[in-house]
Amino acid sequence: MNNLKPTPENFENNTLRADYSGRGGGIEIDLTPFGIEGEKMTAYQNHLGGGMLGRVCSSNTINANHMFVEVQFQQEIDAIATELKKYFHSLTNHSEDEFENQSFEVNQNMPASAY
Repeated sequence: MNNLKPTPENFENNTLRADYSGRGGGIEIDLTPFGIEGEKMTAYQNHLGGGMLGRVCSSNTINANHMFVEVQFQQEIDAIATELKKYFHSLTNHSEDEFENQSFEVNQNMPASAY
């Protein structure tokens, strides 16, 4: 893998599309600059209702298209996913609503969807 670190600046510079608000949304990044040629990763979040946002989730084209991934490579993918989820959480976690402005760790204990 490339030495490009999964930082907010690097995510911002490699965003393919983003659509988010205080009601959730999603972001898609290109993984090529992180050393994973031609692959993509997303982070997304659902609105649960009542002003609550669900847990930030992630997906990628590697796991979607390959049944088996070597453990070390999966750990690298997971590390990027965790940082991307934290970055996306920082983008949607800004409302005056009582359920928002919560830490990433608290957010990750929320359900992913309301149903």
